[in-house]
Amino acid sequence: MKKLIALLLAIMLAIASSAAFADTKITVKGTGEVRVSADTAVISLGVNARDKDVLTAQQKVNESIAAIRQALIDHGVKEENINTEFINIYAIYDYNNDQEQLAAYNASSTLAIRVTDMESVGTLIDICFAAGANTLNGISFSASDTEEANTEALKKAVADAIKKAEIMAESAGLKITGIEVISEGGVVSYENSVGNVYAKGFEMSESEEDAGTVVQAAKLIITASVSITFTAE
Repeated sequence: MKKLIALLLAIMLAIASSAAFADTKITVKGTGEVRVSADTAVISLGVNARDKDVLTAQQKVNESIAAIRQALIDHGVKEENINTEFINIYAIYDYNNDQEQLAAYNASSTLAIRVTDMESVGTLIDICFAAGANTLNGISFSASDTEEANTEALKKAVADAIKKAEIMAESAGLKITGIEVISEGGVVSYENSVGNVYAKGFEMSESEEDAGTVVQAAKLIITASVSITFTAE
């Protein structure tokens, strides 16, 4: 009788152990990354001017912005690709003997210039500064079609998760038997940017005429992530 009970207990423990291993879950996160070339750039630049008279300061800016627009159009940039991005006017005060005195007005205006010819970005910046621009706020790059890259990044994320799960299972003496749950964490595109550049008093001497602005668009990074729960035994 005792032998029978011991045998039954052994069988029950074996079944329980087998069930426990069969129910083993391994949850991992996978990431994938793809790089694509930018085919669109948006240049943010403009004019900053100061004067004791607010209308004079604003007029200086308006005249320079008009000259920049015309220079861009003359170079072949479509008018719909030249848009006002930001306009600002504020007062500048001096403080002497704890007294506030109006010193001048600062006026500024920024244009957003959309460019699809990556080779012309540096040239257009030079044209704008030659026409009166004195601030360069930055350049943002993007790609118009990233569907194929998104798909590739997602495939890489799944493959990364499978590889991690297999390593973990092997290290624990288990074997992957299937997938219980799989969910997408999202696909994100990181646009490269060249920004926070300030230029003032842009003038080129004859010896510097060939020393134009050089801008090279970096690769855009597209990343995808997934979370997968595997079954193992």
